[in-house]
Amino acid sequence: MQRLMVIGPCGAGKSTVSRTLGEMLSVPVYHLDRLHWKAGWVEGSQEELREELSPIIAQDHWLIDGNYGSTMELRLTRADTVIYLDYPIRLCFWRALKRVWQFRGKTRPDMTEGCPERFDLDFFLYIAMWNWNAKPRTERLLRRQEDKVHRIKNPDMLKQWLDNLEIST
Repeated sequence: MQRLMVIGPCGAGKSTVSRTLGEMLSVPVYHLDRLHWKAGWVEGSQEELREELSPIIAQDHWLIDGNYGSTMELRLTRADTVIYLDYPIRLCFWRALKRVWQFRGKTRPDMTEGCPERFDLDFFLYIAMWNWNAKPRTERLLRRQEDKVHRIKNPDMLKQWLDNLEIST
């Protein structure tokens, strides 16, 4: 595992898993949120994100955390491993709420400085609609890459997978 993607619904814990895996595997971790957002919650364009990603994806070792469907195929082409946190939406929703409370008014470690955590109704609607919108698009892209995908269905399964990975490294 040298070029990894961690994907899944918002609030699943992608950034936390990415930091853990990055340390375990000694690969640099890149957070798409940090690459995409500018201070003050100014959204970058898809073209800017692709420009930021191109030199990263060209490297031999990386872990990229985030969904961003407009760049998923680009990343999938080079990735050798995809960790898909396919968690229940109710869990993701709860975790996202906890994150808003934990980091309220502060910038999360995986976000661009100057983007303090806040409650955003559109963000929570995105999570609530994941199974009907983003998930089907993600699943279509992954169908062609099944041999790379580790589908993790819950936190216990993730812990077991990480424990087994630790033993084998």
